[in-house]
Formats: sequence, structure tokens, C-alpha cells
Amino acid sequence: MIFEKLTDMAPLLPEFGAVAGLDLGTKTIGLAISDLRRSVATPTKVIRREKFTLDVAQLLELVSAREVKAMVLGLPLNMDGSEGPRAQSTRAFARNLEKLTPLPITFWDERLSTVAAERALLEADASRKRRKEVIDAVAAGYILQGALDRLAQLSR
Repeated sequence: MIFEKLTDMAPLLPEFGAVAGLDLGTKTIGLAISDLRRSVATPTKVIRREKFTLDVAQLLELVSAREVKAMVLGLPLNMDGSEGPRAQSTRAFARNLEKLTPLPITFWDERLSTVAAERALLEADASRKRRKEVIDAVAAGYILQGALDRLAQLSR
């Protein structure tokens, strides 16, 4: 089931259980998964995109192994808050994913998440090659951490 807002999905989540964050790119899908208490997002993997069915098979295998309870997709809004072609592509991905999993799916504004991830990797003195390998997973971590922080606020 797709929820437009995290606040709509939050009441349906069990008290404990991991949540996955996804940064959807044209060539890769960055994946981050939280701890069971949903306090820390950990960049986990970068899936090289080939074909939707193959990509989702890999994704669902990973989230099943970690017993993920929900997915948060980064929604690439324009800087003025409007939706462009990339946001529409993300929504289409969510609609297709919804047909293959019972997990709740929601969106999180991902503006500047890749910039923040790049900055963090530069500060960590990661090589250019290493940054290229992990940037999407780190961006997924930023997306998921924002959503986790909001979930924590809602539970107070």
C-alpha cells in the first residue's frame, strides 16, 4: 500500500522493526536499512539497475532477509517543491513495487540528499572511486534518517 505522507503510514507500523530507505537513480538504487528500534539508518547496498523485475527481486530479497516492515522512497522534488519527470518516475516505481510486496511504501523529500552524502564522503576523505561506489547508499541513508527522525517525533 502506498501512503503519500509518512504521517499517514506511521500509525500502521509495528512498534519495532526495520525500515528501508531507497534512493532511486537512473543507473542505481541506493539502499539503507534502519535498526529494529528505527533510530539509525545504515547505508547497506547499491543495486545496479538492469530491468525492473531483476532490480526488485534483489531489493525484495534484501528487505525480506532483514525483516523490513516498511519502505521509504526518496522523492526527487524540484527546488521549488514541484514534481518533475524524476518524481513521476519514482511514483511509477512505487506503483509497480506495490504490486509485488505487501509492505507499506511512502515518500520522503530527498532534495539535496546526494549533495549532503557527497559532502560527508569528502569529509571522510573517501577516494573518488569509493565515493562513486557508495554515494547512492549514503544518500539513501540520509533519506531514511530524515524519515526516522520524523517517526521519532510522531511517537512522542
